[in-house]
Amino acid sequence: MRSHRTKSIAIRTPEGVVFSLHAAGPISRFLACLIDLSCVFAAISLVSRIVQIVAALNYQVGLTLYVLAAFIISIGYTIGFEWFWRGQTVGKRLLGLRVVDEGGLRLKLDQIVIRNLLRFVDSFPLFYLLGGIICVISPKGQRMGDLAANTIVVRNPEIIAPNLQELIPDKYNSLREYPVLAARLRRSISAEEAFLALRALLRRDELEPPARISVFNELAAHFKALVKFPPEALESIADERYVRNVMDIVFRDR
Repeated sequence: MRSHRTKSIAIRTPEGVVFSLHAAGPISRFLACLIDLSCVFAAISLVSRIVQIVAALNYQVGLTLYVLAAFIISIGYTIGFEWFWRGQTVGKRLLGLRVVDEGGLRLKLDQIVIRNLLRFVDSFPLFYLLGGIICVISPKGQRMGDLAANTIVVRNPEIIAPNLQELIPDKYNSLREYPVLAARLRRSISAEEAFLALRALLRRDELEPPARISVFNELAAHFKALVKFPPEALESIADERYVRNVMDIVFRDR
């Protein structure tokens, strides 16, 4: 759901590449939050049934276990999902939202922990009132947790397959000789990473030669770290060519 308050955010990576994402509107974030709260309450409800058995034997122990479990679930739910789903929870995934680093870097675990621990501050005095106000007046739609963690919540970019014949004119791709590794690489690349690499390829002629070399060196190093191909698959392949091959795998198989 895209509200009329959706803002376009320009993100400049450390390599000097600038790309735009749409900030998540307060309505879509609110709805995602409601979905996540429903998931948390459902999990706590399930745990409470188990704890009731313990409470029947020892009320104090049962109460302690319930409070501890509720705290772990309420905090661990968002931290766990945002880490393993790369910035998404169940609610964010259903609403097409994602948490990303404000500077275009890969989202780190400490950022996720910080933004979620500060939910208690954002929820003051009742149901995210403070966080909602800060989110509305913030230029990038950030609540206090986002400001502290240098994160923003954006609409998951819709990646449209480019004209691959123009972008990748030759058909041979050495990475395709290893279909299992290629499939693993495709699954490991997030929408934001594909979006960034695609923008770099499409705007490569606008970059100065040193910047162009640096950008594709960083992108290639990142993708190579995700999945390691045999040396013969990478032999005599320049960084820009490698990024093209990766995008070929990402988009031709969509």
